[in-house]
Amino acid sequence: MARVHVVCAYIILLYIINNLVSVISTNLTPWKNTSFPYETLHVEIATKLSQDPISIKTVSSDFGKLIQETPTAVFHPSTISDIARLIKASYTASTPFKIAARGRGHSVGGQAMAKDGVVVEMSSLVDGGIRVCGCESLGFYADVSGEKFWIDVLKTTIEHGLAPVSWTDYLYLSVGGTLSNAGISGQSFLHGPQISNVLEMDVITGKGDFMTCSKTINSELFYGVLGGLGQFGIITRARIVLQKAPTRVKWVRMIYEDFATFTKDQVKEMVQAFIDTEMKGSLIMKKSPANNWRSSFFSIHDEAKVNSLATKHGIIYSLEVVKYYDDFSIKTIDEELDEMFNELSFKTGFIFKKDVTFVDFLNRVRTEEVKLRSEGFWDIDHHPWLNLFVPKSHILEFNQRVFVDIIKKESKSSGPFLVYPMNRKRWDYKTSAVICDEDVDIFYTVGLLHSARNVEDGKILDDQNKRILMLCDELGIKVKQYLPQYYKTKEEWMKHFGSKWSVFEERKAKYDPKMILSPGQNIFNFS
Repeated sequence: MARVHVVCAYIILLYIINNLVSVISTNLTPWKNTSFPYETLHVEIATKLSQDPISIKTVSSDFGKLIQETPTAVFHPSTISDIARLIKASYTASTPFKIAARGRGHSVGGQAMAKDGVVVEMSSLVDGGIRVCGCESLGFYADVSGEKFWIDVLKTTIEHGLAPVSWTDYLYLSVGGTLSNAGISGQSFLHGPQISNVLEMDVITGKGDFMTCSKTINSELFYGVLGGLGQFGIITRARIVLQKAPTRVKWVRMIYEDFATFTKDQVKEMVQAFIDTEMKGSLIMKKSPANNWRSSFFSIHDEAKVNSLATKHGIIYSLEVVKYYDDFSIKTIDEELDEMFNELSFKTGFIFKKDVTFVDFLNRVRTEEVKLRSEGFWDIDHHPWLNLFVPKSHILEFNQRVFVDIIKKESKSSGPFLVYPMNRKRWDYKTSAVICDEDVDIFYTVGLLHSARNVEDGKILDDQNKRILMLCDELGIKVKQYLPQYYKTKEEWMKHFGSKWSVFEERKAKYDPKMILSPGQNIFNFS
């Protein structure tokens, strides 16, 4: 009799599971022209797929707010195994479905979208974390889950008196997201981008395989994923280099009227910079004032003074230098700053200083974001950004033909507009990240960080970006797009990657042969 009850219970359980899968399949009706093999999905995976309208809408746009691509479903994984099983299901299906990992959704060109596919909400993971460690061979490091934000990394490591050496301006970005691009900011000229400061990663490939990789273990995958735009795998853990964290920073901005002098001093600062220094540069114009959402650095009086100079000249330039310090260097910090600025040629009377905590400086953009959110602006703005790497040999020409003749004269955006040098030697050529072709030590990063209040204005700025790219091509200025979004053909991507293309293509065939991952980049899946 007991055996009969067991058999009956088993039959009932099978009936419930089959009906549950049937209900899931019925409720997950594919969009028109899509093919989604629900029948191949394990019930534990299928139940984490959602077609809730709010979830779908959230992942159908990004920070740029100019592109909308509707997925078939949103996946809310609890564990890394969930992601691996989802990818494996696609890989083994007769008709594979596209998959895109979404961290912060901070891309501006639809890079984290999956039209008619599945978007993986990495923030749903509950088994990840941040673990700070150290050993004699590796020094200090943090093992960080790929979905974690850099602000989480900062908060955790600072408790141990440590911090990563390379950042992005905005800390509310996922670790996996920035490492899939490069991760750059004012420390990059000295410490390299974030991808130059990774020791090891766990990655789920486009076959659904879980692999640990480093420079010595599965090195081809390691170098491919870093700067690989999500094409070879989803980063689920990264081992990040740490160093002793400072407590405070001296934050200095100097104003220049002449671009050539400004860039000359930037390079001079690169050469003589201390190990605990970072540097940026930006444009100031009538419509792009001294204070902006990147930081309200200037006092009301100083801002008026700087903006008045900008109005007089039409465009001026700000060199931004930060020097870290702590209790041990507090007595020498001012002397070190004087040494740094002794031979610089900024405009007399236009040097401005602030003293803030290390954490407040790194989190400065978030401070401005909170302020803008309270005023109802941040979430409604469109952001047709253009980020470029420009060869040093053409930066003066770029200033005249783009900054002056287009950005200033047309005055369609309030920016901010960034321009500062990078050191080629700090970038590892083996990674997938692409920088300027010219074999010189220095190139410039240019960030045209536009904001628009509506779609129409956003499209006008988007068209301006395209004209800038066309102009650079006509002038023979061999720029490279950072966070690329304007390539529409295979030939354009081949030109972008240059000598790296063949290796990039080979790695795609090896780790994601069915071209499942990151379709929004439009490298192998053209929209």
